[in-house]
Amino acid sequence: MLTRPRKWIIVLAATVQAVLGTAAHADTLQQVLNRGSLRVGVTLAEPWAFRNDERELRGFEIDVARQLAADMDVSVEFVFYDFDRLIAGLEAGEVDLIASGLAITADRARHVNFSNPYAIGGVGIATNIAATADVERLEDFNSAGYTVAVLRGSVAAELARRLLPRAELVEFRSEEEAALALVSGDADIYLDQEPAPRFLALEYPRIVDVPLNRPLLESRFGFAVA
Repeated sequence: MLTRPRKWIIVLAATVQAVLGTAAHADTLQQVLNRGSLRVGVTLAEPWAFRNDERELRGFEIDVARQLAADMDVSVEFVFYDFDRLIAGLEAGEVDLIASGLAITADRARHVNFSNPYAIGGVGIATNIAATADVERLEDFNSAGYTVAVLRGSVAAELARRLLPRAELVEFRSEEEAALALVSGDADIYLDQEPAPRFLALEYPRIVDVPLNRPLLESRFGFAVA
């Protein structure tokens, strides 16, 4: 009997295959079948896609992409991008599909077609304990005295501009770089999709805190095709 996570992955793979199989994407589907491989655009970010201690590629998106390729009887090729280059790579025809924890937004929907949402999450906040010990309200972070680390091109970056316009915003190419800026003290605040902020607080409990119990903004995630 299939385990529940395994069943869920197969259902998601079938959903993405249905999107590729519509008339609007028939050419893409045929190209994948003719080529014998599915090119999937990803960004390394836990829990969506990451490398374990043995440098093996793991993660939720990785599992779904592999299942989708297996269902289509083709191989899978992962193409790595900085997060803000994912959609450009898809539009340029470098990949057939984006599977990378991509939040569904109206602006992105102008450039890509999304699958049905497969997960609900949100943008969370983590803070450097030493730098923000005296802060009591979220509004207090909206000051030129604070630096906010975010992933370039992310929903978190857009939200930081709206919520904390007076703070200094620093955009990084990768989630890892943004998180390390908070840990090292180069940034006071870190905004990112959950569970990244909570993972960071668990890893560095004496340095990082998650001051809010709920996300700042709820997001729905989907796979994207051109």
